[in-house]
Amino acid sequence: MKSIETCRDCPRLAAFLSECRAARPGYFARPVPPFGDARARLLIVGLAPGYHGANRTGRPFTGDYAGVLLYSTLHRYGFSSQATSVAADDGLRLDDCRITNAVKCVPPENKPETGEIKTCNRYLAAELAAAPQAHVILALGLVAHGAVLRALALKPGGWKFAHGARHVLPDGRVLHDSYHCSRYNTQTGRLTEPAFHAVFEAIRADLGPCSTARP
Repeated sequence: MKSIETCRDCPRLAAFLSECRAARPGYFARPVPPFGDARARLLIVGLAPGYHGANRTGRPFTGDYAGVLLYSTLHRYGFSSQATSVAADDGLRLDDCRITNAVKCVPPENKPETGEIKTCNRYLAAELAAAPQAHVILALGLVAHGAVLRALALKPGGWKFAHGARHVLPDGRVLHDSYHCSRYNTQTGRLTEPAFHAVFEAIRADLGPCSTARP
């Protein structure tokens, strides 16, 4: 399998990245690889890089609004060394946690097409196969939920997405669901900080306490 950063298998996304590189030469503007602890027991799966976030910085959920709640929560529960993530070289470290996306390239209008999600799924499948210790998976949104199931060769209809849902999968892994921590979801109140924290309380219950968790 070709490396993520050299992949050009989705023509629409490849063309969009080329346009971005021409218009914004300082942006990362390539498929964004996973970030975090390679031996992590927790794998977080988002939707896709944000145009001015991971597509700019080269690190998932870094430098955009969607990362505000995610990284502050990761810090609170002992998974991140910092509560904010502004740049790939800001010194932030993830502990027992790794972050990736269902689609590695930024899509136009933040909306990947179904075929693009399916094409990119082999990378997520490879990430999961290479990380048997990732006992807990957090899917941020319905697309990520479906991508995880597809990557594990499970039928989507057998595991219904719902915020706060906890699914024990056939291989023993545990899949937690949350609404995506996007600006829209947080500003409309669809996803509140307490509701997001409740998901991480459940994740901590599965993984056990962490000595660096913050009050």
